[in-house]
Amino acid sequence: MRVCPRCCACDRFAGACHACDAPALQHRVAEQGRARRRSGAGWQGCSRFMENVMRLAVLTFACAAVVVAAPARAQDSADALRQEIRTLRQTLEAMEKRLDALESVPPTATRAPAAIAQATPAALPPPAAVQVPGGGQAILPPRDSVSDPSSAASRPDSAAGPTDPELKGFFAIPGTDTLIRIGGYAKLDAIADARAAGDEDQFIPSSIPVGSAHRDVSNFNMHAKQTRFSFEARRPTTHGNLRFYLENDFFGSSDSYQFRLRHAYGQLGNTYAGYGYSSFMDADSLPDTLDFAGPGAAGYLLVAGIHHSFSLGKGNTLTLAAEDPDTQLSAPTDGIRAVDQAPDVSLTARMERDWGHLQIGMVARSLAYDGDAGDDRRIGGGLQLSGSAAVGEQDLLLFGALGGKGIARYTADLTGSGMDAVVGDDGRLALLRLHGGFVGYTHYWTPMWRSNLIYGQLSGERNAALADDAFRRSRYGVFNLLWSPAPSWTMGMELLYGQLEQQRGQRSDTVRLQGSLQYNFIK
Repeated sequence: MRVCPRCCACDRFAGACHACDAPALQHRVAEQGRARRRSGAGWQGCSRFMENVMRLAVLTFACAAVVVAAPARAQDSADALRQEIRTLRQTLEAMEKRLDALESVPPTATRAPAAIAQATPAALPPPAAVQVPGGGQAILPPRDSVSDPSSAASRPDSAAGPTDPELKGFFAIPGTDTLIRIGGYAKLDAIADARAAGDEDQFIPSSIPVGSAHRDVSNFNMHAKQTRFSFEARRPTTHGNLRFYLENDFFGSSDSYQFRLRHAYGQLGNTYAGYGYSSFMDADSLPDTLDFAGPGAAGYLLVAGIHHSFSLGKGNTLTLAAEDPDTQLSAPTDGIRAVDQAPDVSLTARMERDWGHLQIGMVARSLAYDGDAGDDRRIGGGLQLSGSAAVGEQDLLLFGALGGKGIARYTADLTGSGMDAVVGDDGRLALLRLHGGFVGYTHYWTPMWRSNLIYGQLSGERNAALADDAFRRSRYGVFNLLWSPAPSWTMGMELLYGQLEQQRGQRSDTVRLQGSLQYNFIK
């Protein structure tokens, strides 16, 4: 049977019709639904989706009812069936009008279910910058340094140094005010000596052999003993910044990689206690070298002690320190031993400006010995003047000069050499005079390339009580070229010259070529 126009108002024929066009009615309703979906009119959010589902369910139920009832209605009169279909059509049209009325209501913002709202991560504010206690207080002009002694140095209120003005790499321990940092670097040194240099790992002119049968033998060496690790913790307190610093390297033994303590101290405000640089030395004046030891005439000592700094305002400080004593005697005979009766005491005045700094330090020592034939005690001490100065925007001048009696222990070249004092034939303790100095000049060719030219000399007195091969004078010279393509990576070449003169005038010298590659953990 074909669709009859008078019982089906569908404009598009959809196939045969039983009992006068129930499928045509279904086609019309479905066609209207598809038109609404294509136009996008109406449905907003989850409510419109449910309304579509309801409409489809009603239409499906109606059509299913018609199809199921069709065989039974075929037995009745056609007029009765048409009347029922018209009634059903009117019902559906009424439902469509109701749905259209609901669609015409302006959509309202829907609230997500509580479970969904809780599951959706909220937008977090950007993390606040970590405020490191002591950061941003650096006064000295920024500089670069391979061995970077400035980072480990103690400063008033634990202020930042010139090589690390921003104190990078700190992170907070959750639930506390403490910030910590793991630092250090890995460094490989390749060393070639034209003649025997004595110490194969670091350049110490006082160790150059003189008159040895194997003095003219060249030598090549590679090591990574300069590699170091450091741990640092900082936190603010009501009495100033609190800092704990721990550092080690692998120079604990001359023939192996023995872990060695370099620093282990705490500092609260301006009060320092622990093991580290002597208050007498000036870490900020040490030149930038690939060689680990540096100029022999520079003040250098790692020692246990306590000191307190008094701020005088405008970058000026005065530091008073008491440190572990160690009387070092030259070639003591049997029955003679060094005696330490009082701590070494030092007083240091320092001035810092944006162009550089000046520091003058004084140290007083009590040196004594006790022997089978007698004993003696003397008071020694010395002075050191050191500093740095910016030259233009790219260059830096570094310098230091020291002198005194019984202060060999405080120099880089003679630490541990026993050149503080000597016991004479008359049993008297003679303190040995010493003086010297160094100057270094740093030039930045580009932001990534820099060079250092350094010269130093250290001289001791002649003394008849000293052995013929005892130290008399040393000279130290360096020129290097360093490349830092990234803050954490430095490589370079360095040419070193050293000369040693002994008490009776014998001399020896050597030339070293050193290449290094270094990776910093933090920079």
